[in-house]
Amino acid sequence: MLGSVVMIASILVPRMGGDSGDKARVIQALLFMSGINTLFQALLGSRLPTVMGPSFAYILAVLSIINDFRDEDFSSEHQRFLHTMRAIQGSLIISSFVNILLGFSRAWGEFTKFLTPLIVVPYVCLVGLGLFGRGFPQLATCVELGLPMLVFLVVLQQYLKHLHPTAHPILERFALLVCIALVWAFAAILTAAGAYNNVGDATKRSCRTDQSFLMSSAPWIKIPYPFQWGTPIFRASHVFGMMGAALVTTVESTGTFIAASRFAGATPPPAHVLSRSIGLQGVSQLLDGIFGSIVGTNASVENVGLLALTSVGSRRVVQISTIFMFFFSIFGKFGAFFASIPLPIFAAIYCVLYGLVASVGITFIQFTNMNSMRNIYVMGLSLFLGISIQQYFVANTNGGNGRGPVHTGGGWFDDIFNTIFASAPMVAVIVGTVLDNTLNAHHASAERGIPWWGPFQKKNGDGRNEEFYSYPLRINEWVPRRFI
Repeated sequence: MLGSVVMIASILVPRMGGDSGDKARVIQALLFMSGINTLFQALLGSRLPTVMGPSFAYILAVLSIINDFRDEDFSSEHQRFLHTMRAIQGSLIISSFVNILLGFSRAWGEFTKFLTPLIVVPYVCLVGLGLFGRGFPQLATCVELGLPMLVFLVVLQQYLKHLHPTAHPILERFALLVCIALVWAFAAILTAAGAYNNVGDATKRSCRTDQSFLMSSAPWIKIPYPFQWGTPIFRASHVFGMMGAALVTTVESTGTFIAASRFAGATPPPAHVLSRSIGLQGVSQLLDGIFGSIVGTNASVENVGLLALTSVGSRRVVQISTIFMFFFSIFGKFGAFFASIPLPIFAAIYCVLYGLVASVGITFIQFTNMNSMRNIYVMGLSLFLGISIQQYFVANTNGGNGRGPVHTGGGWFDDIFNTIFASAPMVAVIVGTVLDNTLNAHHASAERGIPWWGPFQKKNGDGRNEEFYSYPLRINEWVPRRFI
């Protein structure tokens, strides 16, 4: 998750006028809130071993806010940064009620009852494939680090573990950490030896281990606190773009929860579990705004891939991992040390992890009848349009100001639709749900996979639902019955 945290901060903070010290504090806030939000979901939300982290879906909305203040005069660039952060805080706070209302009103759970295995295949598949831009394209910015990382991970984790029975569980769980340490050390040697002294600025940013300047600027100890950047600024034109992003994270998190349940050996999340999970995600976004995070939260796709890579599907492991998030966020120097890992190393890891998430979506095809031309049509169109429409919107979005291909003159309207259609899973859900529930749906119930899928969507439809998704201890005695 640290790769996403650093990448988001690196994209946004410099455009806001922030320096390396501001970037370090933003990373601390993101890590701190990720720890809180992960703990909430693992204990009270989905109850799946999913990590909650910062979402890229909010970047377009944040870039739009940054662009609104570009022509305004400030006494210093730091004041510009603080003013922009306060506007982002206000937008996150208001837009969080989209998820809160969708979740706790149970509206989202009712919508998910329209999903079938036929829709889930392209939906979950694009949760992974839709992030291809963070894979090899990012790896190629420093191929001498990214490519060895990718090769080492595959060889060590998949091939060498079969050499001896004792090595199997060790390499399966720790090969990733070993590979990161080896390639990171190699990057440090190249940096110290001067291999990147006479290269372009882009190569330096991608390859050097000392280019982030986080170690020198991060405070030793700092606890993120409410409204640390100042009083939030509320502006309607900013809120609508954030609302679109909140809706996108609802869809993307739901797909991630379905993938996590598959890897963890649980039943697909029932409708009431998805409702409370999304409602709690809204509460998490509200806290993100209060504590000064730069973007909202969603379920971390890369950590779901890690469930498959390590074969560790315990929610207790994820709960304990929040201790490390709190430690690295409060003791800034330690977090900055690990944040100095070059991003192409993370990109190499994402090539494997996102691929695993995409492939688990394909496994749901076994519950449908793919000899049916109707099913082939629905799945093929959903999958292709999900990739194609997203690629069109991403390719035609200005990375500097977040302006996408929808430009009607109404900024808030443009922000909503540019954000929604830049998400591949969102497009796949829209296309798949409409087609699958309108094209001869009643007579194709069996071939759509509903006899297998249907019981899992009801609270008491399958006896294992209670085992996987019930609250711990006696919390259920204090929670309204519709959420348990």
